Amino acid sequence: MFFHALIPFKPINPKTRLSCVMNQEEREAFAAAMLEDVITAVNRTGCSATLLSTSPFTCLNALVAVRSNGLNEAINWALPQFHCPALIIMADLPLVTAGALQRVLSTEADMAVVPGRGGGTNIIFLKSPACFRAQYYGSSFKKHMAVARTCGFSVEVIDSFRLSTDIDEKEDIVEVLIHGRGKSKEYLESIGFEVVEEKGRVG
Repeated sequence: MFFHALIPFKPINPKTRLSCVMNQEEREAFAAAMLEDVITAVNRTGCSATLLSTSPFTCLNALVAVRSNGLNEAINWALPQFHCPALIIMADLPLVTAGALQRVLSTEADMAVVPGRGGGTNIIFLKSPACFRAQYYGSSFKKHMAVARTCGFSVEVIDSFRLSTDIDEKEDIVEVLIHGRGKSKEYLESIGFEVVEEKGRVG
């Protein structure tokens, strides 16, 4: 099956909640490394990707569309232009693999969704994207399920550690160090991050 992936991306001053452990230059480099891991996984499924970037950004392995408006507005601008299935995937999923994505893409439902933690939405796969409208922020998972009902879509909710692990807080970094396989882990190690024992857990 051919599909096209949309990857929203903020190249300048991303991941501000990591400011306690990284400066802006490091956060931008880390965000770019996570993006590279996501694009690599998408490309390994044999399909193409477009970044919806909030500012100009050079990317060798994906198309880039600069959209300075909001996340929902950018996605909803792009979706009606596709006449094939569409994957919406966040750029901060450094544990993603092509194998994990294939589980989403092989759904028999009209729509597959991977929830994020705290009520968010990390991935949406749409076989017929024209009807769908993104509603990120807040409890976006519930909002997207409601949109699916409005569209009359059958939905499969995918339970996947690798796809549900997004990186927002400093505590999330340990997951990349333990389970990561790509550029994100390499970058964190290059700037001195390592796993340590903390009161019976790792940190």
